[in-house]
Amino acid sequence: MMEPASLNGVPGNVLIVEDDPIIALDFEDTILGFGVKAVRTAGNVVKALEMIADQAPDFALLDVGLVREKSFAIAERLAELKIPFIFVTGYGADVRLPGALADKPRLPKPYSSDALKALLLRFGDSDGR
Repeated sequence: MMEPASLNGVPGNVLIVEDDPIIALDFEDTILGFGVKAVRTAGNVVKALEMIADQAPDFALLDVGLVREKSFAIAERLAELKIPFIFVTGYGADVRLPGALADKPRLPKPYSSDALKALLLRFGDSDGR
């Protein structure tokens, strides 16, 4: 069975789905600084789904709008696997999420490190749902 969190309360293995490499690197650096042990990054839906199939993460950060696609298929797969995730979006509350995903947490871009850390701790300490 997969360990849901590392000893410091944050998830041990995080998947970042972000199509902007600079933003992805910023997320990675920030969450590694919080004590996350492993971070993987995907820039599109196909790659993210392959990574999940290869090794399910403990938690995921999903940019809603990827190049020419949305991350909803990834969110649906994570929900099926009961893996907590948050949507990261520059559109704030204006972005429309499909019905089953409408109540999922969102982190606005630009994000604050404190808000990101609070979400990681929330989902690292429990199943987050």
